Amino acid sequence: WLGLRKIYSITRQGSYLLRIELQDWRGNRRHIEYSFSLGGPSTNFTLQLARTSGSIPNALPERAELHFCTADRAGHAATELNCPESHLGGWWHSECEETNLNGKYVVPRSRGRLDRGKGLYWKPKKGRYYLLKSTKIMIHPTDLKSFD
Repeated sequence: WLGLRKIYSITRQGSYLLRIELQDWRGNRRHIEYSFSLGGPSTNFTLQLARTSGSIPNALPERAELHFCTADRAGHAATELNCPESHLGGWWHSECEETNLNGKYVVPRSRGRLDRGKGLYWKPKKGRYYLLKSTKIMIHPTDLKSFD
C-alpha cells in the first residue's frame, strides 16, 4: 500500500486515471477506470470519481465526495455509520454495501459463499456481489495511452 499522502502528492502534479482490476475466485478478471481527484489531509482524502471505461458495472458513486475512513476514524462527521468497523479495512465508503476492496482476505466457504462484509467484494447498486480473490488499484497520468 503506497499510502494516501504519497498518492495525494503524486496526483497534485497533473491529471490521473484510476484503474481497479478485480479477479474473482473462478479466475475471471475485470476492470474499471475512472478519472478522479483526490483531496489532501485537510479534506480527509476526499475522492471524486467519473467512470471512463471498464468491463464491470460501476459500484462506486460518481461525482460525490467520498471520505476515506478507517475503524478508528470516521470519514465524515455527518455519517452515522462507520463502515470499516463493521466491514473491516479503510476505504472510501458512501454506503457500507457497495464495495470493500481493502477488507480482510477471506476464502469463500462452500459454493463460493462469503460472509457478507468480511472479505473483498464489488457490489453494483443493481447487481450481484462479485466475491474477489484479488484486487489491484493503479493510477497513471492521463497523457499516457493506456495501462498496458
